[in-house]
Amino acid sequence: MDFALTEEQSAIFDMAHAFGQDNIAPHARTWEAEGTIPKELWPQVGELGFGGLYVSEEFGGSGLSRLDATLVFEALAMSCPAVGSFLSIHNMCGGMIDKFGSEETKQKWLPQLCTMETVFSYCLTEPGSGSDAAALRTRAERTNDGYSLNGTKAFISGGSYSDAYVTMVRTGEDGPKGISTVVVEDGSEGLSFGAREKKMGWHAQPTAQVQFDNCKIPAENLIGEEGRGFSYAMAGLDGGRLNISAGALGGAQAALNMTMTYMSERKAFGKTIDQFQGLQFRLAEYETKLQAARTFLRQAAWKLDNGAPDASKFCAMAKLMVTDAAFEVANGCLQLHGGYGYLADYGVEKIVRDLRVHQILEGTNEIMRVIISRHMMAAR
Repeated sequence: MDFALTEEQSAIFDMAHAFGQDNIAPHARTWEAEGTIPKELWPQVGELGFGGLYVSEEFGGSGLSRLDATLVFEALAMSCPAVGSFLSIHNMCGGMIDKFGSEETKQKWLPQLCTMETVFSYCLTEPGSGSDAAALRTRAERTNDGYSLNGTKAFISGGSYSDAYVTMVRTGEDGPKGISTVVVEDGSEGLSFGAREKKMGWHAQPTAQVQFDNCKIPAENLIGEEGRGFSYAMAGLDGGRLNISAGALGGAQAALNMTMTYMSERKAFGKTIDQFQGLQFRLAEYETKLQAARTFLRQAAWKLDNGAPDASKFCAMAKLMVTDAAFEVANGCLQLHGGYGYLADYGVEKIVRDLRVHQILEGTNEIMRVIISRHMMAAR
């Protein structure tokens, strides 16, 4: 097996990293304090082709592989995990529309999604259905003009901020077969939002409940077929798990890079602390964890790109392994900074706070264990 990146893949990573360092990293703390990301950033991201990473070129996308996309999200997360992760959610919506939408649906939504003139959010979780996503209760009733939606979505990244919401709704019976996928545009009649959530991390990324009170949408806002929405959502989550893992990896790598610099400058007992063998051992462990996580993540992405029968299992394993390892490394890097690691000025504590949620969203790591074990037993 060849684990080396191609010349084109290296260029993709370098372009994303350079953009992040120039346009995101200098503002990350300001955006965190303000609790939002300037909308002006997204058209710049769209110009690079990052708005529709795996949308087909016919509709304005870049047509990249899932492996290519992980490189973008790892590189951007090195400047701010919250910003990079928000972009991954937008791209998950684009991937779903491109894969499952009709020709007319794609023409309607994808060009402006790719340029990021229209920013998308993904609405699956509800106050009473997180890990048990198939139990969602938001209902869409057929009307003469389309659908009328009633219900509430929770923990929505971009709630009250985004321009459109890819939303899983119940159009039929209980269980997964009664779920469909629709697009709800900002400004739709009956659409409202809860107060912005106060969170441990990801402060730059606005998060709020999305509420539907007889919310009216046209019939053409249905994605694909009625009753297939749950399968669409689950298919989107495989790629989403890779992206959120890549974001965790990039954040942890940035923390390790910061720590190497700090340790080369900080002195104790007459020498810089990177000269103490006990601390060197810690660095070696962290480097090994990140390299192992990176290799496994890219293998999982390769499987998803190639339609391997065990791709979903590997995406779940990657999400479990990478996000756990990344948080452990970032938290350890904070420790190596000593008291300075606890101060906002040094940047590491922000990464620790941002990466904690990567172990929860796109399916908690407990659910990843369920998915992995089910695949194992099914193959027995």
